[in-house]
Amino acid sequence: MRISATGHACAVADVLRVTKGCEIPLDEIEWRFDPSGGPGGQHANRSRTRVEVSFDVAASPSLTEDQRARLQTRLGDVVRASAGDERSQTRNRAVALDRLRSALAAALREERPRRPTRPSASSTERRLTGKRRRSEVKRSRQSPTRDDD
Repeated sequence: MRISATGHACAVADVLRVTKGCEIPLDEIEWRFDPSGGPGGQHANRSRTRVEVSFDVAASPSLTEDQRARLQTRLGDVVRASAGDERSQTRNRAVALDRLRSALAAALREERPRRPTRPSASSTERRLTGKRRRSEVKRSRQSPTRDDD
């Protein structure tokens, strides 16, 4: 059992499921453990609870060429995520893994291309009417010229 980022126990999986079409075996992910900084006394100074995970996009055999190209363009050759928020290394592992999954999923998401649109005829007419009205207001504020006398 492992603890998920939400704090719930779940079965140990050998893969990190990023999206429906992308699963990464956990043995492709490198783990690093350091003492977390900040206050906490002897526990914080002695225990290695901060977790950093890194995933080598360029060397991963589990990605398709399209996925690899998209990830390298958006995130680079190596993607890193870290967590030192929790006191427990187990919870920090789950949080770091979830952050890595979120970053990869966001980078793999395809954005729909924007289709250019034109303003409607009524909106154009409203805009021009408002401009004419504003022009009249400003013209009425001017002092009269000599020709008007």
